[in-house]
Amino acid sequence: MGEVSLAFGFVILVILLILIFILNYFVPLGLWLTAYFSGVSVSLFSMIGMRLRKVPPARIIKPQINATKAGLALIISELEAHYLAGGNVDKVVMALISADKANIELSFQRGTAIDLAGRDVLEAVRVSVNPKVIETPKVAAVAKDGIQLMALARVTVRANIDRLVGGAGEETILARVGEGIVSTIGSAVNHKAVLENPDTISKTVLGKGLDSGTAFEILSIDIADVDVGRNIGAQLQTDQAEADKRIAQAKAEERRAMAVAREQEMKAAVQEMRAKVVEAEAQIPLAMADAFRKGNLGVMDYYQLRNIQADTKMRESIATPQEDMKTEPD
Repeated sequence: MGEVSLAFGFVILVILLILIFILNYFVPLGLWLTAYFSGVSVSLFSMIGMRLRKVPPARIIKPQINATKAGLALIISELEAHYLAGGNVDKVVMALISADKANIELSFQRGTAIDLAGRDVLEAVRVSVNPKVIETPKVAAVAKDGIQLMALARVTVRANIDRLVGGAGEETILARVGEGIVSTIGSAVNHKAVLENPDTISKTVLGKGLDSGTAFEILSIDIADVDVGRNIGAQLQTDQAEADKRIAQAKAEERRAMAVAREQEMKAAVQEMRAKVVEAEAQIPLAMADAFRKGNLGVMDYYQLRNIQADTKMRESIATPQEDMKTEPD
């Protein structure tokens, strides 16, 4: 009997421990007492309902305690709804407390909207209080005299709470500032004017309202460094001269090819004419033989023709003295 009683008592003890664990899980008495003495009105049934809705009570009650101690009146059901929507309740509450202490207008609805939009609402409030500096990469631009300048700018921005939802981010600020630097340097008469007064870049860029439609407000744009790069104008002229040279060479080669082609055509024409002459000369003996056969040409006529030819050759030789005659001794 003693062993049975001992076993029964052990089972009862285990059951009691399980019941205590379940009760403590669904009814966090410690957290309820902390909330009660912190001035937060929440019932045990509300905590049980949170457990049933798979919401950790500590994730709701502790931020509510912080807000109450900071003088903010928040509703527990709204905090729970924001948690169920996938928001970060701790960051939203801390952002509301920071904004209230810094006299920045930030409602709970706007804070939760910023958080659900994927932005760090607490960091946004901190940037509103303490502006941060964004450094642009080196921006290369060319002045009107063809000299390239590379400028490095530091942009001081402050978060704009009202435009955090739907406003553009830092990348847009950097892109717009870079575009403004390129435009300002490009409109300068020469690079020396930019080097002498780099503040003209920041003044011109700052006056263009580059923070429109962004989640930030640009406070200042400071040109940290300006370096001289390549002589783009001279390089372009060199490239143009090289291109003109290649075009001229191509045209000259085209003319040479056309001249060679014409020469070849002329040679071919001369060869053709010579061939026709040879062919015609070859017909002369045949024509003379035919004339002899038909009686159209007599022997005396032939000899008289030969004498005329010999006389013509003699006259040509007399009219054109030979070079060997100049070398004969007197």
